[in-house]
Parts: sequence; structure tokens; C-alpha cells
Amino acid sequence: GSLMPRFFMLKDGIKPETFFSRVGYSGAHDATVAWVQAGKVDAGVLNASVWEKLVAAGKVDTNKVKVFATTPAYFDYNWTVRGTLDPALAAKIKAAFLALDPAKPKDKEILDLQAASRFIETNPENYKGIEEAARAADLLK
Repeated sequence: GSLMPRFFMLKDGIKPETFFSRVGYSGAHDATVAWVQAGKVDAGVLNASVWEKLVAAGKVDTNKVKVFATTPAYFDYNWTVRGTLDPALAAKIKAAFLALDPAKPKDKEILDLQAASRFIETNPENYKGIEEAARAADLLK
């Protein structure tokens, strides 16, 4: 949850470990909001869709907690199979994900579990930004 926001802060010349008096990790997006709302921390980073869900559910006092920045869009969550998986099985799995239709109640139930409206096909090039961020954070060599 912190990798990409940290990366974009670094691009803006802000190194979190020196810019802020302390950097901590709540362990969960909803916990981050709770910490900010309770005044335990001054600011936090969380997934925008989690934020929207918490606001819609009335779990955030938007008089106490405000969004002041949003990272640029980037490819994020993906489903991956191992390269040695039988190609026919990999194709069936891919087809099943791509066929999920939010208009069908059983499909919508699956999509809701992932907070997704649909799945789209992707490719490794779409994750170069995350790789760059991980290298900048010394998580990859």
C-alpha cells in the first residue's frame, strides 16, 4: 500500500523518511483511516477504492479526514499463473475471469469480493511502473 505513493512522493522530491517526523504502517487501509480520524497520525496512504467504500458506508468523518493528494493512475492488482501451467488450463482460467459479468448476480458476487467491476487482459509491460518503484525502494535488485 505504500510502494507507489512513496515512489510518486520521491518523484516530487519528498523522501518520506526525512520529510515526515516518523513513518509507520497500520497494516490495513481501514486502520490507516481510523488512525488519521483518531489523530494518532497526521496523514495516511490508502487505496482509493477502499477510501470510497469507507466513505459510502459512513465509516469516515469527512470533516476530520480529507483527501489532499492522489497518485497518478497505474496498473495494479493482477492474477497470475505459473509459466509451466498447462496452456489449455491457463486459457480456461483467463477466459473465466474475462467472462465475469456484473449483470449476473453470481458473477457480481465474485467481482464484489475483489472490489472489481470487471477483469481486463493485461501484459507484463503494464507493470513496469511498479517494477521501477520497487527498484527505487531497493526491493528489487
